[in-house]
Amino acid sequence: MATTLETQKRIAARILKCGTSRIWIDPDAVNEVATAMTSGDVRKYIGLGFIKEIPVIGISRGRFRHRKLQFKKGRRRGYGSRSGAKFARTPGKEKWMRQIRAQRRLLQELRTEKTISNDQFRKIYTQLKSGIYKSKAHLLAYLKEQGVKFKKRTKKEKK
Repeated sequence: MATTLETQKRIAARILKCGTSRIWIDPDAVNEVATAMTSGDVRKYIGLGFIKEIPVIGISRGRFRHRKLQFKKGRRRGYGSRSGAKFARTPGKEKWMRQIRAQRRLLQELRTEKTISNDQFRKIYTQLKSGIYKSKAHLLAYLKEQGVKFKKRTKKEKK
Protein backbone atom coordinates (compact mmCIF):
# COMPACT_ATOMS: atom_id res chain seq x y z
CA MET A 1 0.00 0.00 0.00
CA ALA A 2 1.35 3.42 -1.03
CA THR A 3 1.77 6.02 1.67
CA THR A 4 -0.41 9.11 1.32
CA LEU A 5 1.26 12.22 2.63
CA GLU A 6 -1.83 14.48 2.48
CA THR A 7 -1.67 15.42 6.16
CA GLN A 8 2.06 16.22 5.99
CA LYS A 9 1.51 18.25 2.79
CA ARG A 10 -1.35 20.17 4.40
CA ILE A 11 0.71 21.01 7.49
CA ALA A 12 3.73 21.98 5.35
CA ALA A 13 1.51 24.18 3.15
CA ARG A 14 0.26 26.01 6.25
CA ILE A 15 3.83 26.50 7.53
CA LEU A 16 5.29 27.60 4.18
CA LYS A 17 2.21 29.73 3.36
CA CYS A 18 1.50 28.20 -0.04
CA GLY A 19 -0.89 25.71 -1.64
CA THR A 20 -0.62 21.95 -1.19
CA SER A 21 0.13 21.52 -4.89
CA ARG A 22 3.37 23.47 -4.41
CA ILE A 23 4.76 21.17 -1.70
CA TRP A 24 7.58 18.83 -2.78
CA ILE A 25 8.55 15.86 -0.67
CA ASP A 26 11.86 14.07 -1.30
CA PRO A 27 11.02 10.64 -2.82
CA ASP A 28 13.92 9.04 -0.91
CA ALA A 29 12.62 10.29 2.46
CA VAL A 30 8.94 9.39 2.03
CA ASN A 31 8.94 6.83 4.89
CA GLU A 32 10.56 9.30 7.31
CA VAL A 33 8.17 12.14 6.39
CA ALA A 34 5.17 9.77 6.75
CA THR A 35 5.95 9.47 10.49
CA ALA A 36 5.64 13.26 10.98
CA MET A 37 2.31 14.04 12.58
CA THR A 38 2.85 17.43 14.23
CA SER A 39 3.82 20.86 12.91
CA GLY A 40 7.11 20.54 14.81
CA ASP A 41 7.97 17.29 13.01
CA VAL A 42 7.13 18.81 9.61
CA ARG A 43 9.21 21.90 10.47
CA LYS A 44 12.16 19.59 11.26
CA TYR A 45 11.90 17.93 7.81
CA ILE A 46 11.61 21.33 6.13
CA GLY A 47 14.87 22.27 7.89
CA LEU A 48 16.53 19.04 6.71
CA GLY A 49 15.41 19.77 3.11
CA PHE A 50 13.09 16.74 2.81
CA ILE A 51 10.11 19.05 2.30
CA LYS A 52 10.41 22.08 0.05
CA GLU A 53 8.21 24.72 -1.56
CA ILE A 54 8.09 24.56 -5.37
CA PRO A 55 8.64 28.07 -6.80
CA VAL A 56 5.82 29.81 -8.65
CA ILE A 57 6.11 29.35 -12.39
CA GLY A 58 5.68 32.67 -14.16
CA ILE A 59 5.67 33.66 -17.81
CA SER A 60 9.01 35.04 -18.94
CA ARG A 61 8.94 38.60 -20.31
CA GLY A 62 12.29 38.21 -22.06
CA ARG A 63 10.73 37.56 -25.47
CA PHE A 64 8.38 40.52 -25.00
CA ARG A 65 11.25 42.85 -24.10
CA HIS A 66 13.17 41.77 -27.19
CA ARG A 67 10.11 42.34 -29.39
CA LYS A 68 9.57 45.80 -27.85
CA LEU A 69 13.19 46.70 -28.61
CA GLN A 70 12.72 45.61 -32.23
CA PHE A 71 9.63 47.80 -32.51
CA LYS A 72 11.61 50.74 -31.14
CA LYS A 73 14.20 50.18 -33.85
CA GLY A 74 11.44 50.25 -36.46
CA ARG A 75 11.32 46.52 -37.18
CA ARG A 76 8.12 44.44 -37.36
CA ARG A 77 6.12 47.32 -38.82
CA GLY A 78 5.72 46.04 -42.38
CA TYR A 79 2.50 45.72 -44.36
CA GLY A 80 1.78 42.27 -42.94
CA SER A 81 1.68 43.60 -39.37
CA ARG A 82 -0.70 46.44 -40.11
CA SER A 83 -4.42 46.47 -39.55
CA GLY A 84 -6.50 49.55 -40.16
CA ALA A 85 -6.31 52.34 -42.71
CA LYS A 86 -3.38 54.72 -43.03
CA PHE A 87 -4.97 57.43 -40.92
CA ALA A 88 -6.27 54.94 -38.37
CA ARG A 89 -2.63 54.32 -37.50
CA THR A 90 -1.52 57.96 -37.49
CA PRO A 91 -3.33 60.16 -34.97
CA GLY A 92 -5.92 62.61 -36.27
CA LYS A 93 -3.96 65.46 -34.73
CA GLU A 94 -0.89 64.58 -36.80
CA LYS A 95 -3.01 64.55 -39.96
CA TRP A 96 -4.46 67.96 -39.04
CA MET A 97 -1.00 69.41 -38.35
CA ARG A 98 0.32 68.25 -41.72
CA GLN A 99 -2.71 69.71 -43.50
CA ILE A 100 -2.85 73.08 -41.69
CA ARG A 101 0.91 73.70 -42.00
CA ALA A 102 0.79 73.13 -45.76
CA GLN A 103 -2.17 75.51 -46.11
CA ARG A 104 -0.55 78.19 -43.95
CA ARG A 105 2.70 77.92 -45.94
CA LEU A 106 0.76 78.45 -49.17
CA LEU A 107 -1.12 81.40 -47.70
CA GLN A 108 2.12 83.06 -46.55
CA GLU A 109 3.65 82.55 -50.02
CA LEU A 110 0.64 84.23 -51.61
CA ARG A 111 0.97 87.17 -49.22
CA THR A 112 4.72 87.64 -49.89
CA GLU A 113 4.05 87.50 -53.65
CA LYS A 114 1.37 90.18 -53.11
CA THR A 115 -1.24 87.91 -54.71
CA ILE A 116 -3.54 88.51 -51.73
CA SER A 117 -3.79 91.56 -49.46
CA ASN A 118 -3.09 91.56 -45.74
CA ASP A 119 -6.83 91.85 -45.03
CA GLN A 120 -7.57 88.82 -47.19
CA PHE A 121 -4.69 86.95 -45.53
CA ARG A 122 -6.09 87.66 -42.05
CA LYS A 123 -9.62 86.60 -43.03
CA ILE A 124 -8.52 83.37 -44.74
CA TYR A 125 -6.03 82.55 -41.94
CA THR A 126 -8.83 82.54 -39.37
CA GLN A 127 -10.96 80.42 -41.71
CA LEU A 128 -8.07 77.96 -42.05
CA LYS A 129 -7.87 77.69 -38.28
CA SER A 130 -11.53 76.73 -38.09
CA GLY A 131 -10.99 73.99 -40.69
CA ILE A 132 -13.13 75.36 -43.52
CA TYR A 133 -10.77 74.22 -46.26
CA LYS A 134 -10.14 70.49 -46.75
CA SER A 135 -6.86 70.91 -48.62
CA LYS A 136 -4.58 73.31 -50.49
CA ALA A 137 -6.52 72.60 -53.68
CA HIS A 138 -9.77 73.52 -51.95
CA LEU A 139 -8.21 76.77 -50.70
CA LEU A 140 -6.93 77.67 -54.17
CA ALA A 141 -10.36 76.91 -55.68
CA TYR A 142 -11.96 79.29 -53.17
CA LEU A 143 -9.43 82.02 -53.97
CA LYS A 144 -10.10 81.63 -57.73
CA GLU A 145 -13.81 81.94 -56.99
CA GLN A 146 -13.08 85.21 -55.17
CA GLY A 147 -11.35 86.51 -58.30
CA VAL A 148 -7.75 86.33 -57.12
CA LYS A 149 -5.37 86.35 -60.10
CA PHE A 150 -2.46 83.94 -59.85
CA LYS A 151 0.89 84.51 -61.56
CA LYS A 152 2.11 81.78 -63.87
CA ARG A 153 4.69 79.79 -61.93
CA THR A 154 7.56 77.91 -63.52
CA LYS A 155 8.68 74.45 -62.39
CA LYS A 156 11.58 75.95 -60.42
CA GLU A 157 9.26 78.25 -58.45
CA LYS A 158 6.91 75.38 -57.60
CA LYS A 159 9.70 73.53 -55.79
